[in-house]
Amino acid sequence: MSATHANNAPQVVDYELSTELLAFRSQVRDYANTYLGKAAEWDAETAFPRSAIDAAAKLGLLRTTVSKAHGGSEMGNLASCVMLEEINAVCPSTGVTISVHNSLVNSLVGKWCSEDQRSRYFPKLVTGEWLGAYCLSEAFSGSDAAALRCDAKLQGDHYVMNGAKLWITTGSEAKLFIVFARTGPDRVKGISAFVVEKDYAGVGVGKKERKLGLRGSPTTEIVLENVKVPVKNRIGDEGIGFTIALDTLDGGRLGIASQSLGIARACIKLIEQHLAGQVDAKGRPTASQPDQWTFADLASDLDAYRMLTWRAAILRDRGIRCTTEAAMAKLSASRLANRAARAAVAILGQQGASGASTAERWLRDARITEIYEGATDIQRLVIARGLLAP
Repeated sequence: MSATHANNAPQVVDYELSTELLAFRSQVRDYANTYLGKAAEWDAETAFPRSAIDAAAKLGLLRTTVSKAHGGSEMGNLASCVMLEEINAVCPSTGVTISVHNSLVNSLVGKWCSEDQRSRYFPKLVTGEWLGAYCLSEAFSGSDAAALRCDAKLQGDHYVMNGAKLWITTGSEAKLFIVFARTGPDRVKGISAFVVEKDYAGVGVGKKERKLGLRGSPTTEIVLENVKVPVKNRIGDEGIGFTIALDTLDGGRLGIASQSLGIARACIKLIEQHLAGQVDAKGRPTASQPDQWTFADLASDLDAYRMLTWRAAILRDRGIRCTTEAAMAKLSASRLANRAARAAVAILGQQGASGASTAERWLRDARITEIYEGATDIQRLVIARGLLAP
């Protein structure tokens, strides 16, 4: 070793959160414990957790990705991931609402919208007066987003928009929609993005989906019939909508990765409590070795995939493209959430399978994490293409 190298401080990777983020995590954990206690009730009644969202707004949890100049806290993607893990470890329905609002709406408005658009909409979005929704998917364009058919035709100082968007999170509660529509014939370059207000004539909420899980989060159809959208509400130039959509989904996938971590953590905690309670008359543990192995594997993967998620979030906060890394985080964490939920139900046995069990709700909530924001096999394609690209 050279003398020069020996005198340098060792290079280390810091796996610890800052003092600020630790305090923020504690604040969010208190919020979750205080305001999300009705998670099972919201699930059973398919009720939107309005009180919890209002409380989150008052605590500033709807503004983490917004700059201070526009009323945000400017804490960034890493803080959002920390926040979302805590919330989703108690109520994934509340978690996905806050995730979409921050990562798919606020982040997009902050990065891609004009100053005029930001000044018009951020005052309502950061306070929770308006919730936002992201309208990309359609009946014939799920994983293949470029196949969308909703169109917007320019007529003077406005566009006339027609079409229907499906599987829209918070669709019935949102006041602002980020809508992707076709403005030209080119499959990719013919897509543009718009800010559409719910009160515009012709904007309607269609059917509400009956879902396996996340029942407290309304998923609806959004119907657009001859909606006049001002040109000033187009986001950027015509034809860059697909670029905006994909860039925004990188942040969205971090949100769902964090949701998955929260669900997995809650399931692992259930398993831990169950195994810790298995003792003989002398207090010695009697849990089976296979159950202990499962528990150990899940706990180890939770730590590993949290690091994957934080890595991608830090890259995004630094302005570095993280498409591959975000897909890795989402792929790994969502698979873990489902494995952990299945294990919790299996290890808890009859208790775990009961409709009154938290484990049963986690199992239902976990399933969607491998479907939305890019299904599992789509994430694998994104990762492979990212690694194989020159």
